[in-house]
Amino acid sequence: MASDDETRTGPTRRAFVTYGGAVAGAGFLAGCTSSGSGGDAATPTESSSGSYSVSMEPVGTVAFDSVPERWAAYDGGYADMAVALGHGDGLTGVGGADRYYTYVYDELPGMGVDRSRIEANPEVRSKEQFYALDSDIHLYDPQMLVNWFDWDQADVDEVASNVAPFVGNLIFRRSDEWHDYPYYTLYEAFEKVAAVFQEQERYRAFERLHDEFIADVQSRLPPAEDRPEVFLTYEGTTEPETFSPYRLDDGGTSKKQWRDLGVTDALAETDIENLSTTNRGELDYENLLEIDPEVILIRGHERKSPTEFRDTVLAYMRDHPAGSELTAVQNGRVYRGGYLYQGPIHNLFLTERAAQQLYPDEFGGVTDDVQLFDRQRVADIAAGDV
Repeated sequence: MASDDETRTGPTRRAFVTYGGAVAGAGFLAGCTSSGSGGDAATPTESSSGSYSVSMEPVGTVAFDSVPERWAAYDGGYADMAVALGHGDGLTGVGGADRYYTYVYDELPGMGVDRSRIEANPEVRSKEQFYALDSDIHLYDPQMLVNWFDWDQADVDEVASNVAPFVGNLIFRRSDEWHDYPYYTLYEAFEKVAAVFQEQERYRAFERLHDEFIADVQSRLPPAEDRPEVFLTYEGTTEPETFSPYRLDDGGTSKKQWRDLGVTDALAETDIENLSTTNRGELDYENLLEIDPEVILIRGHERKSPTEFRDTVLAYMRDHPAGSELTAVQNGRVYRGGYLYQGPIHNLFLTERAAQQLYPDEFGGVTDDVQLFDRQRVADIAAGDV
């Protein structure tokens, strides 16, 4: 980042710190420099004074004088990471609260987030909001602000210098042309956030739990030739007529559970492009009939129960003259498709649900009282019992 020497007037609880080589009022947290690649650093660099730094693309290296207390996140995935690390109380606001699904915490003993803070600041996207919230760290990819919300680099530099730095990388999909810097897997990004909050032990405990859970589920999967061909799409209405396509092979974190479950992408042998900032193409029922997937996974209905989804979306497709011809519709294999933004806790629940949607004979149905991972263990780790 370029240096920005503008400082806030009046007293501040933050100390003066280094930002891009200049001294500025970015304070409680040191600012960021644009020089380091950031993509390789898995752990923070510490100094004898107790300060430390974390490197993550696209910002580079961010130096901290102490652990951040107040934080804002653009999406539910990064918010979930902070909650998993035991820092839910520091939440100040979310950039896209409509896609931060906190109801999963209700299944975890003693866990939860303050919904009033989210509802008070559900779309933190303007410079004025960043100033007003006065967070200590912004878990945002600043290039997302530039490309989605018409910021420019000067705006990013100003907020990073005068309020707090950015740490984040848009990882839920990998199909945006403007994202020309390295991506991270879910747990690579989670490790960076753990370094920001100095919660490496909690991170490692989650990593162990995740790896054991995935290994157990994968050991019970049917042979590859017996796994279903699926079509993942977005359509938020209860009377769908067109469908935005997702390709499972683009590596984004929003499709992690489907890749872990070894499904075949119904679009694999087609030239249909993944939904992105520039590609907003949609498929109609005639297009879907040409593909005719065994399973259809529809996003945009995560606040519906499985029964509500079947009674609305699937019921409409069954009554549709073309939709009713689809194999997945005839077999009742149309399900909710999971979150766009998922963090480590979300991912455990979504993987469990996906396994039950795709392989109910092995894992139980989504409405059965079958749990594939230990809820108490998740709550214990978030509480610091690692």
